[in-house]
Amino acid sequence: MNQKQLLMYITQVSFALDDTVLFLDTHPCDKEALEYYHKVKELRENAVRRYTEEFGPLTKDTNESTCTWEWVHSPWPWE
Repeated sequence: MNQKQLLMYITQVSFALDDTVLFLDTHPCDKEALEYYHKVKELRENAVRRYTEEFGPLTKDTNESTCTWEWVHSPWPWE
């Protein structure tokens, strides 16, 4: 997957995760929904981890550098 495709995938699984959370708010005992939540959460975590490794941090909380502050590996949008 290229950067654009991976970002689109993250957007899709993030939407699925948010939608599932809303459902679970009103159906907290639905075991299938809870299983789906954990599945989608793992998919999102893996996709964000992959994005961070290949293209740099996606959000401020995914910066894992211990030596220097890294935010972008590619040129800024205005460059």
